[in-house]
Amino acid sequence: MGSGKPYNILECSFVEVQEWLKESDVVLIPIGSCEKHGPHIPLGTDSFITLAVVEKASEKADVPHTPLIPYGYSPHHMGEVNRGFGSITLRGTTFRYIIYDIALSLVYHGFNKLLFVSHHGSNTKVIDDVLRAVRYKTGALPVWYKVPTERDIKLIKDLLRSRPEEAPGWHSGEEETAILMYYRPELVKMERAQPRSIHAPKWLGEKFVKTDGTPTIEFMGSENIWIPLEHHEYSDNATIGNPFIATPETGKLLVERISTHLAEFCKELKKLDIKAHTRDFEDRAF
Repeated sequence: MGSGKPYNILECSFVEVQEWLKESDVVLIPIGSCEKHGPHIPLGTDSFITLAVVEKASEKADVPHTPLIPYGYSPHHMGEVNRGFGSITLRGTTFRYIIYDIALSLVYHGFNKLLFVSHHGSNTKVIDDVLRAVRYKTGALPVWYKVPTERDIKLIKDLLRSRPEEAPGWHSGEEETAILMYYRPELVKMERAQPRSIHAPKWLGEKFVKTDGTPTIEFMGSENIWIPLEHHEYSDNATIGNPFIATPETGKLLVERISTHLAEFCKELKKLDIKAHTRDFEDRAF
């Protein structure tokens, strides 16, 4: 790629998109969320973290990326009615159709490997059938990359100072706060930060235990029960991790580590001999 060429296709003319396709049939697609977090960080936390990682990975792997989709599947973050928390959620069906249409558009133009990237864990709850539908229909390869977070922090565990019982990768904790301190420091208001609050919903009774934001809940020592809980039912202030030990230095290290991992994955995708067999764009349900 020539120097100065935009990586975000929103900034490209069709000429530059054509040039990209001569070099890469891999494209990154950042998918975010707009939802209530702790009082010290913005509703767009998951979106900003996703974009921070994608922007760096795109340059490291020399592949283009699409504009950020700032909404995701977040019904559990809406909170009580008329409280003004500001969360905006897409229905599962709406979300899947957006993913589907984006995918078909990119395949139509010549991309063969579509790498969706999201820091928001709940987006993964509703995407298996649409990714399969894209693959079955087109022969292209859609992949979902979940930014290491929540319980899946093996890649970055050594960079975090939070103790395991503090749920370091969870909502509004060290990981999210640190990356925002690095990427968008003007949006972090640490004077508003509050200690983590996580518990089983009071209406369930004393036999139930909850230690983080996973959809499951522990009962009699076994965590095999899935209840569609609302976030405010088990976290009073939308803070599950410990934000107070976050630093911008940690945030920079996190973004570098994750973006390098994502970039290396992109490079491996480039090597795969996968070509779409169908590139039409039809208004057909998946």
